[in-house]
Amino acid sequence: MKMIPHRVPLLNTIDFSMDYSSWSTCSILIAAGFFVYLGIFVFCHLASVLLFATYRSLPAKEKVFWDLAATRAVFGVQCIITGLTALLFDPVLHADQITAQQGWSFFTILITTGFFLFENIALHISNLRFRTFDVFLSVHHFFAFLGYFGAVICSTVGHYLPMVTLLLEMSTPFTCISWMLLKAGWSQTLFWKINQWVMIHMFHCRIVLTYYLWWVCLYNLDRFVQSASVIFVAFFFFALALVTLIMNPYWTYKKTQQLLNPVDWNFQPISKTSYVEGNGRVGLQKNK
Repeated sequence: MKMIPHRVPLLNTIDFSMDYSSWSTCSILIAAGFFVYLGIFVFCHLASVLLFATYRSLPAKEKVFWDLAATRAVFGVQCIITGLTALLFDPVLHADQITAQQGWSFFTILITTGFFLFENIALHISNLRFRTFDVFLSVHHFFAFLGYFGAVICSTVGHYLPMVTLLLEMSTPFTCISWMLLKAGWSQTLFWKINQWVMIHMFHCRIVLTYYLWWVCLYNLDRFVQSASVIFVAFFFFALALVTLIMNPYWTYKKTQQLLNPVDWNFQPISKTSYVEGNGRVGLQKNK
């Protein structure tokens, strides 16, 4: 593994020197990431039961979604810090965007792998328990886990691309705030609308970021192909294409639509609402 020791201003108070070539070390850090975020999930549940009447009034499946959203928000903050560090502050990763590795970035990749392992397990247990399924979210997190676990297995992969890719989670904290305030009935407040505008802007920034990732990959295509396995390169391009062409545009559209029509599409119940059809019969319609 190409490890270049270098201190990064934002992270220079922590020593990330470990034997990342050891599977024992990698397994421990992946497990640490899993259990840290599992702990955040449990803490959020306990704190929300004590502090929020809105949470206590939610059905079980929405409580799970609330706790997962809060856990993702914490992870999103981590991603913003580490992503910006790689993009703006780490001269080593920026100087060699294809093969350079840092101790702090390897640590982050392992913790991130643990988070996505937790996220996939929690998401699918919730889907099975409550018979729900969000295709885009499931695909997004499944590919994210495979990508970061692949970066652990493929020891020659540089860390600039994985670290900058984490910035795609920049919208996550604002998405969490938006949903929680929506459930609390605050969707008409100025704060909710400002948060929604910021969130939409973050999705626009995600779109720009994916274009930047394409540029880095294609500009360094020969070195990228030579430094990593063909499977990893093909997987990275396929996942990036999904985010660029489908997920980002779809989520940006839905969040913009939500600003104009603040409803919760995740848990929109079907209720019996009478309306008169053209022939005078009374029928049923979904809540709008």
